[in-house]
Formats: sequence, C-alpha cells, structure tokens
Amino acid sequence: MNISEVADKLKISKTKYYFRKPNKEDGAAAWDLVKQTGNLDLNSSYSYLMWCEIFSNTSIVVKSKETQKVVGFISGFIHPDKTDTLFIWQVAVSESERGNGLATKMLLQLMDRDACEEVQFVEATVSPSNTPSKRLFFGLARKFNTNWKVSDYFTANDFPDTGHEDELLFRIGPLK
Repeated sequence: MNISEVADKLKISKTKYYFRKPNKEDGAAAWDLVKQTGNLDLNSSYSYLMWCEIFSNTSIVVKSKETQKVVGFISGFIHPDKTDTLFIWQVAVSESERGNGLATKMLLQLMDRDACEEVQFVEATVSPSNTPSKRLFFGLARKFNTNWKVSDYFTANDFPDTGHEDELLFRIGPLK
C-alpha cells in the first residue's frame, strides 16, 4: 500500500482542516502549540521561526477551518547521513483535536510531498513515557505492514539537565 492509499483510508475530513507547509509567520503559533502540549521539550521561540522558514518542505502545520488557529504541527528533516530517512523532531496536536488520527494524517501528508519522494524510513526519538508518540510510530508501521525497530539512542545522562528521560530511536520502514 502506498502513502496516498493509506492516507485515503483515514477518516479525517479535509473540510475541517487546512494542511500546508509552514512559513515563518507560523513559528509563534507552533511554539505556542508545543508549549500548550505540556509533554514536549519546548525549544526557543526563535527555533520555531527558523524551523518553519528553513525546514518547511519537511514540516507541516494544520489550521482549523473553524477557528483559523494552528491545531497541529510536525517538524521534520531529511537526515543528512541517510537521505532515504525522514527524521521527525516533534509532533504536536492541540488537546481539542487529539484522539482523531490527526497526527497520523499530518505525517502521511508530509510523507506524500515531493521533498520526501526518496524517503523509505521514518525515524524519531521517543521517551519511554510518551505513549501517544509510541502509538503513532507503531501505528505507522502497521498501516504500511512494514518493519519497526526501537533502540537506545540518548540516555538521561547525555542531557545537561537532570530529570530528562532516555530517548529511544524508533525506525520504521521500508515504507514503499
């Protein structure tokens, strides 16, 4: 099954959302959305401005057609050492939109772009307590009936501050 076929099977209405590449004007809203999630590492507001400007081809924002607010954001990039790999940095979904498959739909829409034409694998780091992200990436593997691997990546000791969990590397694929 290809990306478009998997995306079409999801029951998320395109009439409810706008899916698009972010731009620098979305940076503040992306930062605010990540802040509101309460479970993601909040980077500087400057980093979200840069992310939405420089990595827009491999990132996505979703706006609600009703409220015109950003309700979803994924930041990603093509791995510089593995050009067939899309690395997902953060996935944020507004609390009001959770549980409806929006994160999966964003990921599939992102992967269907020309910039991801050569992508065969998706990678992300996920902390052990982040159940929604684990479900997202295991679900992606199931939808494509493909392999997945979880391995140690960053330990809590690698981080400069205390209290950060380990980050496990999830690798999903091949996708096509």
